[in-house]
Amino acid sequence: MREHLRAPRAAAVAGILFSLLLMASVLLLRQAVPADPLEAGAWLATRADTVALALNLVPFAGIAFLWFIGVLRDRLGEREDRFFATVFLGSGLLFLALLFFSAAVAGGLIIAHTSEPDRLVGSTAFALGRAITYEIMNVYAVKMAGVFMIVTSTLALRTRFLARWIAVLGYPLALLLLFSGRHIEGILLVFPVWVLLISLYILIDNRRGTGHDD
Repeated sequence: MREHLRAPRAAAVAGILFSLLLMASVLLLRQAVPADPLEAGAWLATRADTVALALNLVPFAGIAFLWFIGVLRDRLGEREDRFFATVFLGSGLLFLALLFFSAAVAGGLIIAHTSEPDRLVGSTAFALGRAITYEIMNVYAVKMAGVFMIVTSTLALRTRFLARWIAVLGYPLALLLLFSGRHIEGILLVFPVWVLLISLYILIDNRRGTGHDD
């Protein structure tokens, strides 16, 4: 019983940490790096420290997200559907893998610039690394986040472990991520904002001690 009562609080805390860390990372990147994926990399000389700070937040956001997934599954308990649980876990892990890979490529560009600052800016190597990072973050990671939102919303409707209005809201937001393409700047922010909403609901719901079929 004690572990059951602690799980919602753990999910809320983990979700809030993930949301704040990822939002801070994305906002720092948007401030430091031009949105145009074809830019030559002038920011490496002036904003590399800001980008490095943003990238250093990503691993901690990932750890919090793993914890969030784990305690959400604990909150589901025996009501968890195997099919949806597989897609839920798989999409979450793929999102994290893509996020980490993108951050690693961006971090590699900063290290390479530190080693040879005159050769990287405007080079083919930089253009390739920048394009890979841009595509992974704005296409593939965003799509996996959308799938995770759809599955979580479906599980919430089936099991009522979240309020119905939050589950319903998840569908249009997920479709926005799935079909937005790469042209909406900062579209990834939709995902941590949604996770933050879920986390705050779980925290408040746990303190009230009410049911989950609002």
